[in-house]
Order: sequence, then structure tokens, then C-alpha cells
Amino acid sequence: MEVSVEDFAPAYLGKDVDDVVILGGGLAGLFCALKLSPRPVTVITNAPIGQGASSAWAQGGIAAAISEEDSVEKHRDDTLAAGGGICEEKIVSQMTREGSDRVRDLLSFGVPFDQDLEGTLQLSREAAHSNSRVVRVRGDMAGRAIMDALIAAVRKTPSIRVLEGYIGESFLGSGRYVTGVLVRKRGGIERIAFPAKAVVLASGGIGHLYGHTTNPHEANGHGLAMSARAGAVIADAEFVQFHPTALDVGRDPAPLATEALRGEGAVLVNKAGERIMEGVHPDLDLAPRDIVARAIFTEIAEGRGAFLDCREAIGSAFKDEFPTVFAAASAAGIDPAKDLLPISPAEHYHMGGVLTDANGRTSLDGLWAAGEVASTGAHGANRLASNSLLEAVVFAARIAEDIQGLMPTPRSAFWNEMDDAPGLPSQRNVEERDAISVLRGTLFKNVGVVRDAGSLKRALGDIVEAEKICIRQSIRNMMVTGKIIAAAALKREESRGGHFRKDFPSEDPSQAKRSYTTLKEVEAIVSEALETA
Repeated sequence: MEVSVEDFAPAYLGKDVDDVVILGGGLAGLFCALKLSPRPVTVITNAPIGQGASSAWAQGGIAAAISEEDSVEKHRDDTLAAGGGICEEKIVSQMTREGSDRVRDLLSFGVPFDQDLEGTLQLSREAAHSNSRVVRVRGDMAGRAIMDALIAAVRKTPSIRVLEGYIGESFLGSGRYVTGVLVRKRGGIERIAFPAKAVVLASGGIGHLYGHTTNPHEANGHGLAMSARAGAVIADAEFVQFHPTALDVGRDPAPLATEALRGEGAVLVNKAGERIMEGVHPDLDLAPRDIVARAIFTEIAEGRGAFLDCREAIGSAFKDEFPTVFAAASAAGIDPAKDLLPISPAEHYHMGGVLTDANGRTSLDGLWAAGEVASTGAHGANRLASNSLLEAVVFAARIAEDIQGLMPTPRSAFWNEMDDAPGLPSQRNVEERDAISVLRGTLFKNVGVVRDAGSLKRALGDIVEAEKICIRQSIRNMMVTGKIIAAAALKREESRGGHFRKDFPSEDPSQAKRSYTTLKEVEAIVSEALETA
């Protein structure tokens, strides 16, 4: 990486070098900023904080071993079992061990977790968990409630500056050193450079690169591509989790029917009323997500349809216990107390991302990563339900502690005024919008629940062609991330967790390890794939 601040004059350049710049305003970014207080922090986010964060859409809650019947060891073992044999055991142990402390942090920030009259946290059970350990808010509102509480805390913290409506494009730096971030005002062409002593990447996942997803529009893989272009090592990019029960009601993004519904006894059926998971897995409807997603995918592909039956298990209590899902169903004219919920798998979470260590450090000096954009090794090939919010807060806190230990006592929290003018209107290129449509369509069709070499090569070919008409760096970043995922999937010739190859349908014990790649290797895989397609 040879990208310096001077390369981008006359882009706006602050007169001061920030202590810490955090790219991303979701759970990981805001939690890290609060943990860094009173050190001056600038949080840069694509959308108004809380509106574009996948964290706010999380329905199930946050998993942590809190009850007397549970233990950190049980949570660790459940996570390892779901991870398909490639989790980093020490990372998982650390994450599960620190979970209860992070839940207490969230309570201190005002998160209204469900509690009984004596103040004991109410816990629910989700798929592949051996105990009830998911801390919730009103059934399916945990993500929104957590984000609302953190946003309120951030707004009251004078050391945190929030810049909303800026899209990250590139990292500043030289060689393996990251020294800042280059961003563009959303809807404009003005580019702004933010030098920093430390950069924390918390930009979220890749969900909206897929045509059918439960993720917001802002989850478009920019941070992953920025890191790869700067030379960072990317890990486990082929492992994409598809939530088995997205509501199939024609909305983009697709509303999520939380797994907690099945935890309360709802069952998966086809249009003939037959149980889909009968004979597929001993845990039936609470089997690991990848297995449930493939079973539903098969039912739909073979014309039998797929539905979630909540009528007997939840019935008239649905509206009060799961208000978010109820509202989405009602908007589509469906009463889940009386009607079956039509469902289909949708891209939900990316286990892969920028490789980090136990303190969130990436392979580039000066760059840390947390949340879905990072790959800590905690999730392996298949994330255990409700471990995503847990991972975000655990590693955001560790990053804050690491940065505090590396830097001297912070200066006063002061920044020069910024010109927040939108700049010149961008020339919205119709062809670029078409390129995004091609990308989303080919990833969902060819790099989806079921894959093979032919479909993966077709995806790479489609992306390369679409990339030719892309002008803005933010759109090119989306194409880069798409190529990374497809190339990593082509490279792993086996099936494991969220990665299923119908041409290699079995696990290969010799491949029971994490994968690592760089953009240089990805481009080589793309070239070879196009030659042999």
C-alpha cells in the first residue's frame, strides 16, 4: 500500500491527526468508541448511526453463559461444534469467558434486557445451543434496543465525534502501515482524508452484495475490499451463512423470522404440511443453520415450498412476544397466529473477513477490525446463533484496551470545525446500478446455499464483466469483495459449515483448517477460472 494524504489534495484534510478513527457506526464501532472514552475518537458512518447497522436488525439477542445451569465451557463447546472443526479454540474460550462482563456493560449503558420481577435476566434458547443463554429484549427487539441505548450514550459523550453520511473508499498509509482513512460524502464527489494514529474498521458485513438478504443496504463489503486492496490478509471468505427463515414476501431486504420462534416451538413444514426437518437431523427444527437452510432450499427447489408454522406453539401471543416479525408479516397481509409464514433462505452473516488476532489487530500495522468485517476465528465455518453481537462487543472492548495501552495519555477532546457541505452532485451512473444488480444476482444464484465449480466460475466471469463499467471506488469495492468470496469458495474443494459444494459434498478431514488469502491470490484465481470456464 502506497497511499499518502498528499495523494488526495485538494481533498479536505483536518489540521489535526485524530487519535482514533473508527469506520462504522454499528454495535462494534460505537461500543469501541465508548470503551475508548475519554480518548478523542471520530466515528465515520455511511448512514445516520443506527439506521444502516446490521446490529440494529438483530432479533434473537446476545448469547452469554449467565444462568446457574449454564457454563462458559458449555457455551464454548456449542460454539466449537457449530463451527465445523475450524474455530480458533482459544479465541472461542476467550469470547465466551468475557461474555457476561460485556452483558453487564450493556446493562450499564441502559439496554433494557428482559428481566423478571426480581431483576434476573430472562434467557431463551436458539438452535444448536445446549442451554437457554440468549439475552433478549421483548422477544425480537434486542438489536434495536442495544443500538438505541449505545447511540444515546455516544451522543452524551463529548470525546466522541460522529460524522454521518460518509462512505469509506481507501486507507491512507505506506507499506504495511495504515495512517488514516479516505472517505467520500454520500451523494457527492468530495473526498476527505482523515489521518489517525489508529484506525478501527467496524464497517459491517457483505450481505447486500446478495440479491436475497436480511441485511441493510449499507452492508456492502466496502471495508473488506479496502483492507484487501491495502494488502491485508483475508480469512475464511468462502463461509457465508444463510438464515433459513427469511420471510418470503417480496421485500428487499427480506424481513427476518427470528430463530427464537423455533426455540419457542414453531415448526418448519412444506405446503403439504409435512415436517421438513423430519429425518434430516436429530435436532429437527433447531439443527444448525446451514443444515436447516439447505433442507429448506431443497424443498423450494423441488416445488414443495417452505413455511414456518407458529399457530400452535405461539398463536395469539405472537403480536406481543415477537412484535417485529408480526409487523413484517402483517404488512404482507399475513396473520402468523392463523396463517403459515412463507420462508426461504437469505444471506444473513459472513463468517469470513479481515484476519485479526485476539486483540483485533489485523495484518496491517495501525489497523484493527471488529464485528462482522473481521474474522477472529470465533465462528469457524458456521456461526452459532446470537454469537455475532457477543463477538462484536467482546473484541471491540479488547481493541479499545489494546489501543489505550499503546498510546500515551490522550489530549483534550477538541476538533476543528468541519465543512459538511455535500459537494457537487455525483453523476449517478445507470450502468453502475446495473453492475450492482448483476453482482447481487450472480452471488445469490451462483455463490449461494449450494455451489459448484461451474457456478463459481460463472460468478467470477459475471463480476469481471460488471466491474468494467464501474467508475466510483465505492462500487469497485463491492466488486472486489464479490470476487474474494467467489474465489475463496472455488479454492475450497469440500463442503463444510456455510460452504456447500455439490461437486464436493463431503467434508475433507485434510481441509479442517481456516483459509487465508490476499487480493493478489484472488486475482490469480480469477484469471485461471476465466481461462478454464
